[in-house]
Amino acid sequence: MASDTSKDNTATNAVIRPAPWKSLVAGGVAGGVEAAVTYPFEFAKTRLQLVDKSQTGSSKNPLTLLYRTATNEGISTIYTGCSTMVIGCTAKAAVRFLGFDSLKKLLADEDGKLSGSRGVLAGFGAGILESVFALTPFETIKTALIDDAQRANPRYRGFIHGSYSLIKEGGVGAVYKGLIPVTLRQSSNAAVRMGSYSFLKQKFQAMEANPDPNKPLSGPKTFLVGAIAGVITVYTTMPFDTLKTRMQSLESKKEYRSTLHCAQRLLNEEGVLTFWKGTTPRLGRLVLSGGIIFTIYEQIIAIL
Repeated sequence: MASDTSKDNTATNAVIRPAPWKSLVAGGVAGGVEAAVTYPFEFAKTRLQLVDKSQTGSSKNPLTLLYRTATNEGISTIYTGCSTMVIGCTAKAAVRFLGFDSLKKLLADEDGKLSGSRGVLAGFGAGILESVFALTPFETIKTALIDDAQRANPRYRGFIHGSYSLIKEGGVGAVYKGLIPVTLRQSSNAAVRMGSYSFLKQKFQAMEANPDPNKPLSGPKTFLVGAIAGVITVYTTMPFDTLKTRMQSLESKKEYRSTLHCAQRLLNEEGVLTFWKGTTPRLGRLVLSGGIIFTIYEQIIAIL
């Protein structure tokens, strides 16, 4: 009888994974909402990363930068590339959560649980998938639109025109500029973010009176765990993000021969701290986005 009871408890406590289509839908919705809400942080981060030491009079304070941009160029400028980001993040998050949940099934133990190292590995694989199939093209277009908007005579008139122009001038490869740094950033980003979120979520679940791995955390707890995962992610992956932005700028072909050459020039000419340029707005975005995206994802999964 004790043996049968033990088996029943094991079956009850086994982690139930969501169906692939649920991961795809929930991830896509969560990614789109998160991108729309946090876009001003992304705009400020990208602008700060595109500024080098030779440009004087540029504020390093993201709030000042946003204020000056809104005052001098109009508030709509702050949302330059936002539609691209929303579309890209919808696709990116859908691929990320689908990939992560699929890899978790493969890497979980016999009880359906995922160790910290396996969680990181699942996140790493999900990051590579989202970088190749969703993120790189949209990041390239978004960066080009933001870079172009600050020039005296902007050439691009939004997402569709900018995408068409980039592909017309440089072929499909033009929207895959920075694939290596994007993949490095996103694979490490997803590995740290998804791995730390999964680990912290399991710890929070274990602290509850009646631990149940299939019971989602409350909204505030999910937001807190997602925000902590965002903080960890920012500081560990920021150099890859800066390299990605510089490689996707409109002047990158003239300035940098490769990702390694870009890293060497930034280190020699601007110093090691330049790799963490734009940390504050990215921190603001990822802390907020981590809370938003995981909370929405978990709630939609529960509804579905």
